[in-house]
This record gives sequence, structure tokens and C-alpha cells, in this order.
Amino acid sequence: MKKITLFFLLFLSQITLVQAKITETEKLTATCKVWGFLKYYHPKVANGEVNWDNQLLEILPKIEKAQTQAEFSLVLENWIDDLGPVIEIAPIIAPKGVEYFNKNFDLSWLNNPKLFSKKLSKKLKFIENNRFQTDEEIGPGYNPLKNGDYFNLKYDNKNSRILWVFAYWNLVEYFFPYKYLMDQKWDVTLEKSLPLVLAAKDEDEFYTIAKKMSSTLDDSHVEFVMYQQSKLEDYKRYFPAACKIIDNKLVVTEILGDSLAQADDIKIGDVITKVNDKTIPVLIDEYKDLYSASNEPVLLDKVLRKILSGNSDHVNVEFFKDGKYTTKAMTWFNYHDSHRNEFKKGAKKKKPEKFKVLDNNIGYVDMGTLKVPNVPDMIEALKSTKAIVFDMRNYPQGTYEDISKFLNAHEQNFVIYTYPDFSYPGKFKWTEGTMCGSENKDHYKGKVVLLLNEQSLSQSEWTAMCFQTAGNTTIIGSQTAGADGNVIELDFKQFHTRYSGIGVYYPDKRETQRIGIVPDIKVKPTIKGIQEGKDEVLDRALVFIETGK
Repeated sequence: MKKITLFFLLFLSQITLVQAKITETEKLTATCKVWGFLKYYHPKVANGEVNWDNQLLEILPKIEKAQTQAEFSLVLENWIDDLGPVIEIAPIIAPKGVEYFNKNFDLSWLNNPKLFSKKLSKKLKFIENNRFQTDEEIGPGYNPLKNGDYFNLKYDNKNSRILWVFAYWNLVEYFFPYKYLMDQKWDVTLEKSLPLVLAAKDEDEFYTIAKKMSSTLDDSHVEFVMYQQSKLEDYKRYFPAACKIIDNKLVVTEILGDSLAQADDIKIGDVITKVNDKTIPVLIDEYKDLYSASNEPVLLDKVLRKILSGNSDHVNVEFFKDGKYTTKAMTWFNYHDSHRNEFKKGAKKKKPEKFKVLDNNIGYVDMGTLKVPNVPDMIEALKSTKAIVFDMRNYPQGTYEDISKFLNAHEQNFVIYTYPDFSYPGKFKWTEGTMCGSENKDHYKGKVVLLLNEQSLSQSEWTAMCFQTAGNTTIIGSQTAGADGNVIELDFKQFHTRYSGIGVYYPDKRETQRIGIVPDIKVKPTIKGIQEGKDEVLDRALVFIETGK
């Protein structure tokens, strides 16, 4: 009797589960995952034999009508069946010598009893085991969105908004190498974004949602640029100087529009505490969700650009000087125009030296201006110095190879990568990486010092990894941007965005994303140092060269 009762209760619970209503967000979230899975896994869809975007638009009304798990699953089952049979090719043997990186891989959702029937889960699992096979790799002609036209979507239409979100979410889900490092799980971002996407009142509201989605990648390579605002860019207004956020204040570090700064008595070292009556912490909190950054220093740097620009001529700026707070009613202009006017008058800024010899026979190289043709002259000028400081608080110009042959005694591997496996989306493959240096008995014998900070992004970080192999290298500065490797560009009619496309690691598989290149000696600029005109990071490097400490 007990067995019969237990069976009856289980039977009733299954009926209840199947008949329980599911929410619109739950349905769309699951549909997004199934659509993306079939896009990259189903042989017919992945091969481009069907217009998969149109099929989504056709199935959405049926999804909307489905109220229970049984109805929802049946819609998806019929959708899959209509694609035709999948040829059984399992088991698919992994290529010899391939080591997989699986931290991004998760298809556990295929078995979701709340939303999927057992029959549907079984169909999806069969497709995984007999998935589309290709020899495609990231390279020339690579189309990350694959078999779809997302350029001319009009986002005043709800279904177009859904289609874009589905395409973007699945692109990140399967091909973003650092998904596993994101603070907010990508599933959660989808669940939070979909209701907002459905409720968006206009295109501008949708763009803000899309921008906030991209910000959750926590990747300093990510930018989100609006083309539709190009008219506003013509009326863009800027504070006439560059600043740095230190201790929740803005500190002027460089004058960008000389005459404009002079008119308002703006000088290097000035401290700003408010813009338009809002404190710097309040402004940071207001804008932080709009920008993707691997770590806090880069986030502050990106937010800073927003704080120091706008479309209003008149801006109230509060300064703190000599123990007093003073508010200036400033008129902001396009300082690029100001620059051009000053150049016409003959006021030209001194160009930085690519390389030079400092006091005490110490070499200095500005890696942001040094180009490949300049490297032989740099080597000749600095080869007899006791140390060389390579300033990488900038973006190097592809000079790593020739310089590493000068610095290194031997050729060696300095970096390895993870590449997406297009035959098993979500999985990545370890590669052998890149070599640097050469067999060179006459290699540089002095100390090598690298200067890094949050401006050290991508190639700068990659070049630093290369120079670390010299064996006599010391890194001085602060946390770098934490976004290494290549960039995948996504261009749409109304906006442009991007993300890191391959994973970059040290040869021992230590991570660089979000962490950056860790300094041996940590030094950050201070307000006092900027006011005194010091380069505290370079000064610390010179002390280290002389003392070894």
C-alpha cells in the first residue's frame, strides 16, 4: 500500500510540474539558450542551410503562447524536428595532442526538468554528441556572429531587440575566453536583461541596456561606441586638461587646451572635488555600470573620460586649493579645436624623445613612440648602459621581437593561448604560444626595468611578459589593465562593441586577465608628487637601479 501511495504522489508531482506555469523571462531565457545551442551545434543550422534568425522570429509567437512546461517543450521539440534528422556520427574523437580548457564550458542546462521535457533534453544531448564539425579558426574572414545579418536591425521593434540579445549573449557564452572570470554569471545577466529589453520604450533605452550587458564582461578591451550620437560628438565639450583619480579626487596631470586652461587658471596638480555639484565618488557610482573593465584602476580611468566630457557649455567645477574649496563656473569647449588654433599660432608641444641616456648611465625608452625602424639606433645608443628603463605606461608599437633578441640570451616561450574550438563551442584549446629572443652571447647584461600602470593594456602587457624572460627584469608601477590578447570587433549600424577573443596565459598557465602584469615594486603617483612635478614611478625605478632595493 505504501508503495502504491508513493507512486501516486510521484505521479501527481510530475503532473503538477508539467502543468505549472512558467514566466515569460524563463521561457525567453531557455529559448535563447536553445536557439544559440542549435545555431552553433546543429549541423544544418551551423552550416548556414537555414535562415536561423528568421526562424527565431517565427517561433517567438508560439513561445509567447506556451504557458506550461509541456507546451513550451513541445514547441521546441517540433522546432528541432522540422530541421530534419541529424546524422549520427558519435563518438567524435578529440584530435590527438589537443589539451582542452573547459572552465567556460557548461551545457548542464540541457537537463532542466522545470522547463524541458525528458524528450527535449534527449534531443539536445543527441545533437551535442553529433554536433557540427569544422576546421574553422580565428583568422582573416572570421565572422564571430556567423550566418546572420545583425547590421540593419531596428531596435524600436521588440523582436529585433530580442534577436540581438540572443545573438550577443550566445556569442559571449560560447566564444568569450574569460567568461569564467566575470563577477556576475552570464546566465544572470541574461535573466536580468531580458525583462528590460522587453520593456524598453525606445531605441536609446535599449542601447543603454546593451551597453550595460557588455559592461558585465569585466574586460578592459570592451568598448561600446554609439554611432547615432555622432551629431552630439560635434558638440562634445571637454575639461581642458587630463586628470587622474587619486583618493576620490581628480588631479590635473596634463594640460590639453593651453589657452582654455589659462583662461580658467587650470594648472597641473590642481585638485577637483566636484563636477556640477556632485562629488567624485557619486559620479563614479553613477557611471560605473556603463563601462567594462578588468579591474578597478581601469574602471576609474574609463569613468574619468565621462566625468570630464559632456554636451553642455557651462559646467560648475569645485576645486580644493590652499585648504579652501572654490567653485568655478567654467565654459567647456572642444579642446581639439583649441589645439588646432594654438598650432596655427605656432605653439607646438615638444615631442617626447623615443630613447635617451639619463644621468648615471641609465637608458630610457618610451615604448609608446619607439617604432621598429628606431630599434637598431636605440640598441646602439643604450647597449653600454648599466640599466634600461622601458616605459610601457602607453601602447607599444610592435617592437617586442627585435628588442627581445637584444635582451635575451636564449630563445624561449613567453606566452601561451586558449583558442575557441568551433567544433565543440564553449570549449577552448591550449596552444603552444609565442617565442621571443634568440641565441645571443652578446645580449644586454644590465638591469632591465619596466614601468607599468593601468594605461598598460593588451600589447603593453604582452610585451612586458616577453621582456620578463630576459631574467634580469624588474617591474615597477601599479596594476595593469588586465586585458591581453587580440580583440574581436562587432560592428552594427547604430553602434560598435568588442571583446577579447583569445585567452592569454604565462607558459605555466598563470592568468593575466583581470590580474594584469604584477609589479615587483608597487608605486602609484600621489597628489603631492604630481603637484611637485615628479614622476614618482620613474624616480622609484632610478632608486632601485642604484640600490637594488
